[in-house]
Amino acid sequence: MVELAARSGFKYYYCNPSLAAAVIFIICFLLPTILHTYQLVRTRTWFFIPFLVGGYIEFIGYCARAVSTKQSPDWTMGPFLVNSLMPLVAPALFAASIYMEPEKLVVVLHAERYSLIRPKWMTKIFVLGDVLSFLLQSGGAGMMAGKTQPSFKTGSNIIVVRLVVQIVFFGFFIVTTGLFHLRMNKQPTTYSPSSGINWQKLVWTLYAASILILVRSIYRLVEYVEGFGGYLLSHEAYLYVFNALLMFVMMLFSHVVHSSELNTWLRSGGLVSRAFKFERLNGDGMRIA
Repeated sequence: MVELAARSGFKYYYCNPSLAAAVIFIICFLLPTILHTYQLVRTRTWFFIPFLVGGYIEFIGYCARAVSTKQSPDWTMGPFLVNSLMPLVAPALFAASIYMEPEKLVVVLHAERYSLIRPKWMTKIFVLGDVLSFLLQSGGAGMMAGKTQPSFKTGSNIIVVRLVVQIVFFGFFIVTTGLFHLRMNKQPTTYSPSSGINWQKLVWTLYAASILILVRSIYRLVEYVEGFGGYLLSHEAYLYVFNALLMFVMMLFSHVVHSSELNTWLRSGGLVSRAFKFERLNGDGMRIA
């Protein structure tokens, strides 16, 4: 790859990565991921496992970037690929857990008639899109690991397709959730007040998480369309503002408004995480003293 760089002018990084910024986001991803691990285990919200894995992958990605900062300007492929690909993979895992929430919310509220997609198909359709984007990501990563510039370019193009797929499915997900929200606001089901769940808060958290991931995906799409050496890749600040920071904020939102409340209702009782507190509720969402 060094020979390739000499022949073509290709570089691993088009700016000198900042060690301080990498360390800040290593901490920023490690702490909420540990907290999410504790929440998941205590509340047994197992459908959030992909989300949790995404947090650890973000952490690994920025650890690799920190390693790269110590190699400048003689960067090596290993840390570069890990840093390039891990933050690309993580949002697909965040999305996998987020995609499962509306189906559970529709069931809890007995609002099947308000859903654009039948609940039994809702998770399957969106997770299928997530799996497709993940497979494209894997193919692109394999091509980028090649030792020729054409293979690297092909891998980059595959990742562009993958980002388009992710944006399309996320856009459809937001539209589906928004339509359900509008219909519920217009004519709430008789079960919505008695469920004991603040479903509005859960829906708005879904919006926030989805929009943050969508904005981040659009940024990465523009970045890859520009190509290596483009403006965005040459200015590290954009990576941290539109990628790392957005995903960190999204993890915080999902921590404060945790999906364990849905799980508790579906299991007819259990432990609910409310930010830094845990409450035991019965199947009607009532607190157990």
